Amino acid sequence: MKITYKIAIIAAVAGLQQAHAQKRDENLGIEVVNVVKPYTPTVSDAFKVKETPVIEDETNTKKEEIKYNIFSYPVASTFSPAKGKAATVDQEAREKYYSNYLTLGLGNYGTVNGEAFVSHNIDDTQYVGALLRHQSSQGGIKNVKADDNFSTNAIDLTYGNRQKEYTWSTDLGYQRQVYNWYGLDYTAYNDMDFNAFDSKQTYNTFYIGGKISARKSFFHEAQAQYKHFSDGFSSSENRFFITPDFDVKIGKEKVKFGLVADYVGGDFNRSFFVNNGISYSNFNIGVQPSILFQRKDTSVQFGAGVFYNISSQNGVSDNKFFIYPQIKASHKLVGDLMVVYAGAEGGLKQNSYADFVGVNPFVSPTLTPITPTNQQFDLYVGLKGKLANPVSYNLRAGYLSEDDHAFFLHNSNGVPDINSNAYVYGNSFGLVYDNLKTMSFFGELKADFSNTVKAGINGTYYGYTTDQQEAWNMPSMKVGANLDIDITEKWHAGTNVFFLGDRKDVILTENGADGFDRNIVTLKSYFDVNAHVNYKYNDRLTGFIKLNNIANQNYQKWVNYPVQGFQFLLGATFKFN
Repeated sequence: MKITYKIAIIAAVAGLQQAHAQKRDENLGIEVVNVVKPYTPTVSDAFKVKETPVIEDETNTKKEEIKYNIFSYPVASTFSPAKGKAATVDQEAREKYYSNYLTLGLGNYGTVNGEAFVSHNIDDTQYVGALLRHQSSQGGIKNVKADDNFSTNAIDLTYGNRQKEYTWSTDLGYQRQVYNWYGLDYTAYNDMDFNAFDSKQTYNTFYIGGKISARKSFFHEAQAQYKHFSDGFSSSENRFFITPDFDVKIGKEKVKFGLVADYVGGDFNRSFFVNNGISYSNFNIGVQPSILFQRKDTSVQFGAGVFYNISSQNGVSDNKFFIYPQIKASHKLVGDLMVVYAGAEGGLKQNSYADFVGVNPFVSPTLTPITPTNQQFDLYVGLKGKLANPVSYNLRAGYLSEDDHAFFLHNSNGVPDINSNAYVYGNSFGLVYDNLKTMSFFGELKADFSNTVKAGINGTYYGYTTDQQEAWNMPSMKVGANLDIDITEKWHAGTNVFFLGDRKDVILTENGADGFDRNIVTLKSYFDVNAHVNYKYNDRLTGFIKLNNIANQNYQKWVNYPVQGFQFLLGATFKFN
């Protein structure tokens, strides 16, 4: 009886499980079958095995009861399993790192380009380094009669210290540059003895500075530098700046706080027309607080810049107070494929004699008192992202409003004679300050097709509004493109092309009646094609050839200043420890 109950209970449980399984699998879903090869049936495929086969024997014999017995028998084994061994993965050989190198290149126009860098780790936390640079050319520009050679010699020394909580470094350097005011209108000076014409200008730069950054601290980093700049006509300028930054998290938000202290002061021996000295000093003090909000796909930074300028021009003081917006925002519309961004930023830009020489080395040492540029606001909106995995893009439209923008303007020819200074022959540039509104449209495409092929193209269109007759020496358009290819493991090649649109300047010519005739000239647009090829002989030695101005364009970057034609530079780089 007990056996009967047990059988009944087991049957009931089995039935419940079956019912449950059927209920759970009521919706079996849809199964997609991908047919790789079409099915071609044959006659033999028509045979079907029946679920319950018919027994054709005349009588059903009684099944014999089968009993299974297992006989255990010990077997001695000498098998010893081998230890597991991880499979090896083929890896590319890592390129060996060298901490020092020497580079030497020689080219036409008597060009010499040399560079040497050496470094040494004092211990695990300290290091020192030194960089020596030389670049020179003997000139030889077509149709230029005055000396047109130039050279740059520089040395930079570095000491660094890397600690667990902070890192800091200090730099000490000196640079000497030599240029010539060769940009004369030679049709007006056919009778000049250019063998006796000394057109040389020399610039000297000495600087010392440092940088410190901290980890896990509200103090983020700070930079400081002192620079002394002088030229061959007794002009002198001193500049010192320090920019500490702090940031701290308040809840989920990051609050940043930046300080700026930037001083520049100097003097020129005389002005262009009058033998009176020029002096200037500008001290900008600013605070730039901001708070950053980040929520998933949106990032917004609200901030402001508050500056106070203490200025003295030829002994006349003029102090001003400025407030600027510093707002940036971005939002991911479609992940990294489409990101929209916008901003409204402004600031007080410090100008200096050294910075102007860096842009145009042919300025005269008679500049009007140097003044900061008040960048009231820079409004922009853009869209960036990826068209495909290796291709990225960036589109941007902007509107910039500036007061006291510095324009380079061609100096007049004065009343030159052989005893006059070399820059008064209509071959130098001065400065003029005015308001400027700039509308710009920028577009860029970058493509990293693989580790061996990279390319890019970008372009910017500018539209200017100013109180002057023209936005002097400001280009209407800039376009650039580049391509880099690793041809083989040893060969690498690259090229870059840039295009600069029309610019305008004015030539002032004395008319003999205590006045000047104004003649507006247009500097034609130009393009420059450059290329380079490198051959890696081994890990230490690499040879190269550089080709510049391949199209041999005799364009003018500044009025009456043509550039060298086709140039080549052949050299090698050697690495060592």
